[in-house]
Amino acid sequence: MSSYLLEKLDEWRYRIPKSYKPGMLVDGIVYADEKLMQHIMQDKALEQVANTAFLPGIVGPALAMPDIHWGYGFPIGGVAATDIDKNGVISPGGVGFDINCGVRLLKTDLFYDDVKPRLEELVNALFSIIPAGVGSTGSIKVSGTEEKKLLLKGARWAVERGLGTADDLDCTEERGAMDGANPDAVSAHAYERGRAQPGTLGAGNHFLEVQVIDTVFDEPAARVLNLRKGQIVVMIHTGSRGFGHQICTDYIKIMLACLQKYAINVPDRQLACAPVLSKEAQDYLGAMRCAANYAWANRQILMHRTREGFEKIFKQGWESLGMTLIYDVAHNIAKVETHTCNGREVRLCVHRKGATRAFGPGHSEITERYRTIGQPVIIPGDMGRHSYLLTGTGQAMRETFGSTCHGAGRLQSRSQALRTVKPQKIIAELRQQGIIVRAVGRQTIAEEAPQAYKNVNDVVEVVHQAGISKKVCRMKPLGVIKG
Repeated sequence: MSSYLLEKLDEWRYRIPKSYKPGMLVDGIVYADEKLMQHIMQDKALEQVANTAFLPGIVGPALAMPDIHWGYGFPIGGVAATDIDKNGVISPGGVGFDINCGVRLLKTDLFYDDVKPRLEELVNALFSIIPAGVGSTGSIKVSGTEEKKLLLKGARWAVERGLGTADDLDCTEERGAMDGANPDAVSAHAYERGRAQPGTLGAGNHFLEVQVIDTVFDEPAARVLNLRKGQIVVMIHTGSRGFGHQICTDYIKIMLACLQKYAINVPDRQLACAPVLSKEAQDYLGAMRCAANYAWANRQILMHRTREGFEKIFKQGWESLGMTLIYDVAHNIAKVETHTCNGREVRLCVHRKGATRAFGPGHSEITERYRTIGQPVIIPGDMGRHSYLLTGTGQAMRETFGSTCHGAGRLQSRSQALRTVKPQKIIAELRQQGIIVRAVGRQTIAEEAPQAYKNVNDVVEVVHQAGISKKVCRMKPLGVIKG
């Protein structure tokens, strides 16, 4: 897409007019500044924004966050909402293969000076206790019957087995389990792939990081969250592993057949979809919710293992260490939500692919403890720079269906990074910055090198200035565990 086809609305927003392609039903809106737009235009992600505007039933603009980059069907960093009662569709490409890839942030009452002398020992302990990488399996293996219970209960399944508390559920999006999960809509192959992977960290951009809060932007919100400068937190980023990947694979095949069955015309077959009220879409939603619940159970188990690692090093119980969950958010998901469109309440299917829910203050779906400040929004960066905690806003509710960015966004493909980066050099450079890295494979370090990503500081500044989320604090990595 040429730059002259984009209309600059203000310093933080660009428009792709629906006249760009015959068949676009709505405009596209891209959140970016001029610097980020130069990066964004290096691949075909903007073309994918235009393509999502073809989806039957789409309302409002097709949205792109500043971390947008090329993905399957939808761009990663894309948001689209369809009107369920007006033949709106759901597309597996609008959720992605790693269903409910998401992030949780765990606080501690430890400060940097408490952890610095034992940092390497702590990172090594966590690396030994957290199963990570492609095909990794955990100590928790479930039978077929038990796996179905996990898919229905999500994080609560883990809590009921002593791997957390009810407070953890209160601070998890959807309380750690979406209603409407349907284990009967899941294939035998997906069950097989998921059976040995609860409590495991994926490869690629998935990680566990020990971080320190280095800047607080919003002191009142930070007080509500019980966070201060210098405090140690832990961020866990992973999803539904091979289980969710298989569900996406299975239903893409089914949705491809739906294009002809329901006479749906889209410019890219990767946008295969079906009306939300159709049997195929309802089956996909039931299976997708199973994968989302699997991911919440997975992150709950990993948080429990993290607490055990801290207990081992600091010789105190995790409660004494103040290791409570701040929040857990989903990044790749589709949800049935009610939003105000043109002055009326509308039931929508909101696709967030590489995007975070960012509901504003007062929303009933936010846990009561955070309702005055808005939903916590957790934005990880690369392993050499920063991550952020933000809150959702009323502006996001009016403009983006309560959505914001999800991370830094890639600049280089993994293959490009592998060709240009030496893992040992990255490890040494990070060590000089006081960041200790442990990874199952050296290839992952090259693929996930800081230079392979946009600067998360730039990405977060755009969503903050645009008003669709609000900065609370910034975290710097100290110890990184990769698959």
